Amino acid sequence: MIVGAGHGGAQAAGALRLAKFEGSIALLGDEVELPYERPPLSKDYLSGAKPFERLLIHPDTFWSDRDISILSGRRVIAVDPVSHQVRCEDGGEIEYGHLVWAAGGSPRTMACSGHDLVGVHTVRTRADADRIRAELGTTSRVVVIGGGYIGLEAAAVLAQSGKAVTVLEAQNRVLARVAGEPLSRFYEREHQAHGVEIRLGVTVECIEECNSRVSGVRLSDGEVLACDMVIVGIGIVPAVEPLLSAGAEGTGGVEVDGQCRTSLPDVFAIGDCASHLNRYAGETLVRLESVQNAHDQATVVAKVLTGNEANYDVVPWFWSNQYDLRLQTVGLSTGYDETVVRGDPGTRRFSIVYLRKGQVIALDCVNATRDYVQGKRLVTDGLSVNPALLADTTVALKTLR
Repeated sequence: MIVGAGHGGAQAAGALRLAKFEGSIALLGDEVELPYERPPLSKDYLSGAKPFERLLIHPDTFWSDRDISILSGRRVIAVDPVSHQVRCEDGGEIEYGHLVWAAGGSPRTMACSGHDLVGVHTVRTRADADRIRAELGTTSRVVVIGGGYIGLEAAAVLAQSGKAVTVLEAQNRVLARVAGEPLSRFYEREHQAHGVEIRLGVTVECIEECNSRVSGVRLSDGEVLACDMVIVGIGIVPAVEPLLSAGAEGTGGVEVDGQCRTSLPDVFAIGDCASHLNRYAGETLVRLESVQNAHDQATVVAKVLTGNEANYDVVPWFWSNQYDLRLQTVGLSTGYDETVVRGDPGTRRFSIVYLRKGQVIALDCVNATRDYVQGKRLVTDGLSVNPALLADTTVALKTLR
């Protein structure tokens, strides 16, 4: 049984069959749709550039042809590791031989009053994006709470559709948790150039209402920003409570080993909800919220369940599309002590190289795919490179040793 029909769950099911797994496979998800891609929800799907049919990971025949049962619209609320059963919200109980937990997480919501008003949205599912799209015709002013990738991607789409957009970030720069200051300042300038107002170092006191829907956001200093819509992008809460309640180890996620096993017998976990020791994070426990991580962990589980040796040890990578900017990230910049800007941000084609104790640990590449491809080796090999050479765009990264 695979709980969670997102990228990780879908990949696990397909990879099991590809690895010649002959047992039964059930893919259980709490949404009614077939497994679909999530990243476009805050980009192409929100803008209307890509219809939902093009978001499907596989056509419906893929699942039936491989004898994979799709159990849609069912949410697991409890796991019994002794009897090997899960209990669903509808009261049904289902037995499993092995359980792969790929449930992801739910959007973190605001704790202030007004967080549940009509017009306040998150972007995690197709239903979330559909609700936003349904209101755009009567929306002119949008406040985005959170200056991370989800918030900035949504802001870009809304600004391009003619909305007046304000982004609120509690830190002193956007992307403060995931990137260095040069990248933060670049994206702040880009959004401002597209008419987006960026407000830094601000916190929200409450969301105000008029006629039972959002009318504004009140900041902690008393200022009220009038708006017709609020989008909240402040992270996710890992969906691991059923596993933790069953005795699985974990804090802020469920812990897994190199084969993605939890501490519960015959229970694996993958994707956004799985905490694992990662050498690219200095052998510390991390949760990686990325499609790549979910896919790679799913492939590991499929190999393990078919009797093959496997260990999760893959360099992390991510991407973000905003306006005509393609950001590609390889490695984890956590704990960096030096940054090198490679190229001129003014040309909108450059890279930022992150170092820790002289070693290259990550790159952020904006419209610079060659740097992204060639720089991956610098990260995987943990090479120490002269910063002057990293900054010299006439020197190809593939030539550095």
